[in-house]
Amino acid sequence: MFRSMCISAVLQRFPKGAPMSSLRVEDFDFHLPIELIAQQPPAERGQSRMLTVDRATGALRDSAFAELPSFLHPGDLLVLNDTRVIPARLYAKRTVVRDRQEPTALVEVFLTEQVASETSENLWRALVKPGKKVGIGEFLLFSFSSGERALEAEVLERGDFGERLLRFAPVDDFFATLDRIGHMPLPPYIHRDDAAADRERYQTVFNRERGSVAAPTAGLHFTPQVLEALAAKGVETARVTLHVGLGTFAPLRVETLDEVHLHRERYTLSAETAEAINNAVRDGRRIVAVGTTVVRTLEHCASQAKGNLLQGHSGETEIFIFPGFEFRLVGALLTNFHLPKSSLLMLVSAFAGREKVLAAYRHAVEEKYRFFSYGDCMFLG
Repeated sequence: MFRSMCISAVLQRFPKGAPMSSLRVEDFDFHLPIELIAQQPPAERGQSRMLTVDRATGALRDSAFAELPSFLHPGDLLVLNDTRVIPARLYAKRTVVRDRQEPTALVEVFLTEQVASETSENLWRALVKPGKKVGIGEFLLFSFSSGERALEAEVLERGDFGERLLRFAPVDDFFATLDRIGHMPLPPYIHRDDAAADRERYQTVFNRERGSVAAPTAGLHFTPQVLEALAAKGVETARVTLHVGLGTFAPLRVETLDEVHLHRERYTLSAETAEAINNAVRDGRRIVAVGTTVVRTLEHCASQAKGNLLQGHSGETEIFIFPGFEFRLVGALLTNFHLPKSSLLMLVSAFAGREKVLAAYRHAVEEKYRFFSYGDCMFLG
């Protein structure tokens, strides 16, 4: 994942203005020392560093997230993702007979998406590990720490890379039970078990709608005080909901960008937020996206509107944004530093230019910024 590549060599091989079809996944690789991957959040929320990037000139400035209000203007519309992360990592025992717990080893079950069902069944897509041993028709039994049965799920379908479709037996309050037995789904590059503090720190302070299996990490930096300072400056705030799935962070197992297909993720654009965006566009005010999830939601909705006013609605998106994409709404972006060769790095490169973004990442490495979910951030305006 962290294979090094000389950035200057990449820039020489893919000069500015080359056809988009020639873009390869490896063109978005960069050297990242392992020690720069943040394993813990800052001691206090909001203490992160922030690298600012001028999209027009590529000029870089080392700053701090606490200074964000100074980079926004009265009338800017700041858009947040208010999704809430669920404790999606569970452990279960397998059995081929319902209600009978056999002495098998524990398997890890990572819930990735709740599947809509016309019959109101509680269906979930999940990743299981080790996957080869969990077959169709088996049952997975989940227990409280006391040993008492908490949940039971039947395996309905089997997919690639450990994917399964599970049907959970009815319980009084599924999500309350999940809160008791589940673990926070920290990314695999954080090499520690989830701690009690992650229950709060791996959520934004403005989370509201339950459904993500990964945090919208750019939002993790915000504190109530920063939001109050932005409001006092005249910055307007709106919210969308995009439930982050594993597909956003999954490794790209293809060579060229033409071959990339992302998993679908559920989103909601409220009527109130649609009106706020329409008004900002009408008035020529800047729309500032907090995170790539907000960018994908807004730009998907804009593409669906086809030049008309946005309307409140819910749906799914699999939009893949890479260099050459024409942005319709987003005028500035706050985002964390992303994995090499990831679709998120490609999105940021589409917004600010691949050469400028790779140069910013090289600077961030040299200045020892902290990377990924619990790391520092960038403001691109």
